[in-house]
Amino acid sequence: MFDIKAIRDNPQGFDEGLKRRGIFGEGESQFSSAAILRLDEARRAHVTKLQDAQARRNAASKEIGAAKKAKDDAKAEALMAEVASLKDLLATGEARERELTAEVEALLAVIPNTPLDEVPEGRDETGNVEVRRWGDPALLNFKPKQHFELGEALGLMDFETAAKVSGARFVYLKGALARMERALAQFMLDVHTEEFGYTEVNPPLLVRDHAAYGTANLPKFEEDLFYSPMAPFEALLESVSSKTIDAIDKIQDQSEALTGHRMSLQEALHSFQDGLKKAKSESRERYEEATGLPSRLWLIPTAEVSLTNLVRESILDEDALPLRFTAGTPCFRSEAGSAGRDTRGMIRQHQFTKVELVSVTAPEKSLEEHERMTKCAETILQRLGLPYRTMLLCSGDMGFASQKTYDIEVWLPGQNAYREISSCSVCGDFQARRMGARYRPKGAKDVRFVHTLNGSGLAVGRTLIAVMENYQQEDGSIVIPEPLRPYMSARERIAKA
Repeated sequence: MFDIKAIRDNPQGFDEGLKRRGIFGEGESQFSSAAILRLDEARRAHVTKLQDAQARRNAASKEIGAAKKAKDDAKAEALMAEVASLKDLLATGEARERELTAEVEALLAVIPNTPLDEVPEGRDETGNVEVRRWGDPALLNFKPKQHFELGEALGLMDFETAAKVSGARFVYLKGALARMERALAQFMLDVHTEEFGYTEVNPPLLVRDHAAYGTANLPKFEEDLFYSPMAPFEALLESVSSKTIDAIDKIQDQSEALTGHRMSLQEALHSFQDGLKKAKSESRERYEEATGLPSRLWLIPTAEVSLTNLVRESILDEDALPLRFTAGTPCFRSEAGSAGRDTRGMIRQHQFTKVELVSVTAPEKSLEEHERMTKCAETILQRLGLPYRTMLLCSGDMGFASQKTYDIEVWLPGQNAYREISSCSVCGDFQARRMGARYRPKGAKDVRFVHTLNGSGLAVGRTLIAVMENYQQEDGSIVIPEPLRPYMSARERIAKA
């Protein structure tokens, strides 16, 4: 979320940042500073009008007393009528102010963060820059298999049954592979907590709208998320919908009366659906405000959502910073827009396990923390002996909330390619503004927004894939890396029984 004042102060800089993102930020673009500030100016002008009306109402109220004291009944009655009129004007005007404020906020909510100066220009992954690499890919004297070939041959990876039970992009891990995935998560958490000072957290896997909004997963990426509807609210909606849908013919009658044209059934249904969508959103807000209960809960796409929201609506002391949190959790993504990509195996799943890293820092420390977080993630790969390269993402390939991102890509012999296994991002105050997360600098009265960072430390399923492919043997067995053996009863190899 952007500070509207910052856009007012430097509209050109804002537009240039969006252009680097690949978003047209000039002229009549809906995301241009001109378009945003035009909407903001309308809101501010309306607020000034309301303030003038309120000032006049206050003055008129005082004049009523003076008129009555002077026994000028006609003037008193006129003033009372004016006050009543102003009261109605203010009520209507305040509702319009809320609408204008919501319009500004809704527009700002779908605009991505702007890149830092050191981020390279580029439109997609071809513009990313390699920063460093570690380890040399092993020269195998046999044709390496992909992880799903290995797992299925061992009888420990079952995609077919998972598809029957849950659909595509799910898997059953069994036996030693299930244990290795658990071992990897434990190993990662132990390193991050015992060596790097992260606090382990067991967070909620279901979150409310405002939590997903805080980390910028909503509203832009609603289609990428899974949610669980809450029964009381859904029952209420169903009741209203079942009564309202019977009125389709009334929509047709009204359109004919107003325009002389009778809507087709399809047109009337579209009109009804559009109205229902808007009403549903408004109903959610009213329901939650009235009951204090959520109308739905979102399954977390990563623990970033739960962990970052630990500081929402809070004012921290500077001495408490930095805060560092880690969690190993199941994660859930719809993978909207990924049709046809990585359809075989575990690379792109609807449900997967990840160890997340989140840091909360003072602004002047966030870039230093970003380098530190990336090193923490790289250390896991080094301990496991997995070759990788670290890429600085270009301006057009970064995540929505990011100012700067490093992707760590691990070598997969079965694919003969490097694939992403971690993404570490610094977000500046972008998420903090959405969450209301602030801190008070030493000796200062004013408060400032914190900076937030997040990264994978690592994606556990993809690390399992990397171990399987890099430690595979010609006979199809898999050597267990030494750091994992204490978590697997000193076992050294996974082979077919």
